[in-house]
Parts: sequence; structure tokens; C-alpha cells
Amino acid sequence: MTGCRIIVAILILVASTVGAAAQLSSDPDIKIGEFIPVATPQPAPEMSFDGLDGKPVSLADFKGKLVVLNLWATWCQPCLKEMPSLEKLEARLGPGLVVLAVSEDRGGAEVVKPFLAKFDLDKLTIGLDPKSTAIHALRARGLPTSLVVDPDGKVLGKVEGGAEWDSDQMVAVLTKLMPPVSPGR
Repeated sequence: MTGCRIIVAILILVASTVGAAAQLSSDPDIKIGEFIPVATPQPAPEMSFDGLDGKPVSLADFKGKLVVLNLWATWCQPCLKEMPSLEKLEARLGPGLVVLAVSEDRGGAEVVKPFLAKFDLDKLTIGLDPKSTAIHALRARGLPTSLVVDPDGKVLGKVEGGAEWDSDQMVAVLTKLMPPVSPGR
């Protein structure tokens, strides 16, 4: 019986992932992997996650910076492809931008730490969301989903699906949204 339950769970997971991808691709307003600005920026929901070190990490910790809040999982193929580009983006845009990569893996740090080590991802700020509260709070239709949050905590737009975060086009878009860097910073 346990084997049947596992197979059913896998089939449900595959069907929901395919369904979410089909829904995204059929929505004319969504361009997979592209930044879509919101018409009117609204405050991002207050969210807090456990960090890899067990200490809480929240959006509020990054006031004054542009934040890319990325929902991902180690089992999500588009997520795996985009994670290195998120790492390169943060390295390229430096102190005015932070990537908060929130893992939706149910296994938490036990699953995420080996993944990060395997792909040498050490610049990203990692949040753990094993109960998927962020997916529900943000009404994400699939993984990966990213929100771009301004230095005052307002959502400027989102990206659904995998993106090339370190592409010249994406860097240009995000650079325009970053806070001005004051001398001496």
C-alpha cells in the first residue's frame, strides 16, 4: 500500500506542475521568465522564514535594498536552471540588491544544504518554507515564482517561471529599480 501512495503522490505532483505550467503559458498577461511590473505597487506581505542557521529571516530585514524574493525547490527543474543566475545577479549588483531564495522543500535544511553545496551557491540568502506558507500568501501559481520588492517593502512586479537573472536585459531592468548608492557606501 505504501508504494501505491507514493506513486499517487508523484502523479499528483507531476499533474499539478504540468497544470501550473499550462495555466501560465495560456495566460496572455504572463510572459514566462520575464519581469512583469505591477500597475500600482502594494506592500509585500510580512513574511518570516527560518534561515539555514535556524535564525529567522524576513523581508523586513532588507529594508533599504531591492529584494528579489524567489520561491524555489530542489526538485523543480526550472528552479535548478535559474539558481546560478540568481547567484551571479547578486554578485553583479552588489550591496543594493539581495536575493532571498525561499526553499519550498518539505525536507528543509536537510535537503537544501547539500543542494547549495553541490552547486556552490553561497551568496544567496536562503529561507526555508517547508509548509509552503509563502506560496499560499503570494498566490504563486507554480515554481519558480519571484517578486521584486522595492527598498520600502512594496512589490514592484514579478517573474513567473525560470528566468535568466544575470542577463543584460534583466540587470538593466533591476538596476533602474535599485536605490541610489550614496558616497561612502
